[in-house]
Amino acid sequence: MDDLNWQRVIVAAIVMAAALAVAVVLRLLTGRLFRRAGDTRWAWDDLAARLVRDLAVPVAVLGGAWISAKVLELPRGTLDVTAKVLTAATILVVSLALARLIAGSVTSIALARQGVAANVTIFANITRVIVIGVGLLVMLQSLGVSITPLLGALGVGGLAVALALQDTLANLFAGVHVLASKTIEPGDYIKLSSGQEGYVVDINWRNTSIRTLSDNIEVIPNARFSDTILTNFHRPAQDMSLLLQAKAPYEADLERVERLAVEVGEGVMADVQGGVKDAEVLVRFHTFGESTVDFTVILRTGEFGDQFRIRHEFVKRLHRAFREEGIEVPYPRRRVTLDGVPSPDGLTL
Repeated sequence: MDDLNWQRVIVAAIVMAAALAVAVVLRLLTGRLFRRAGDTRWAWDDLAARLVRDLAVPVAVLGGAWISAKVLELPRGTLDVTAKVLTAATILVVSLALARLIAGSVTSIALARQGVAANVTIFANITRVIVIGVGLLVMLQSLGVSITPLLGALGVGGLAVALALQDTLANLFAGVHVLASKTIEPGDYIKLSSGQEGYVVDINWRNTSIRTLSDNIEVIPNARFSDTILTNFHRPAQDMSLLLQAKAPYEADLERVERLAVEVGEGVMADVQGGVKDAEVLVRFHTFGESTVDFTVILRTGEFGDQFRIRHEFVKRLHRAFREEGIEVPYPRRRVTLDGVPSPDGLTL
């Protein structure tokens, strides 16, 4: 009997060693498969390869442990406990792998809908928590733990937690509401009435991160978007009008000034990156100033950040064009008369 038990132990050890060897081989193969999938542009093969890689090693080890337990011919009670533990471990491993798979799928869908700049972690985190929570409940059920009283306790405890985490839950639901209503999305340039402005980088369960034009990150609670006025410069479209103010002397021919400004604007739109080439350049005179006639040149930019380059180039080119055409914009002048002060010719002013 002892010889038979030792033989079983040896066979069980060989089975576990074989399972570990299979796990190592699968790890190497799935690692190569994952790298190969990463070279393609299709995101779904990356998710499938990651799922296989996550499940290969633990499933091989758990399967080897179960076969070893069967080989050892453990007592009925011990075998039942071993089966429950291995089943629970398998459920936990599969839940974690599925949580990563489904969260990755949600992220891929968000990227496909909102563009490459999208990075919305709130949906991925909510999905991951739900899948892992369901997996834990199934695992407890497989261990013989009744989850009905647990669900009741979670309901009562959840009410207390909700009262204690009002601000956190307010930010969570505010973030979900903002994304669901499509008020803002990652990649949009926004400006709040409180003064913060920049590109939306990420919206997570608590706050929103925006990148300013100076490449700094500002973190704003999601609830702030529910009680503030914001301007989204990427809605309804990314391209936007750019209004530039200029002046012309009273002596200049305004028709000539208008024609010159339109030509310069069309050249900037065609040559400078970010300009909308087929957009119409408009010139609108609007004010008789003290020494000039003020007018506005309306250009079109492809995106909010392009306006600075276009504004810079337009001012330079219009200034050069005015100089070449002999159009001089006069400086503001003031004539001051002081009572009782003699003038250079001897007269009293």
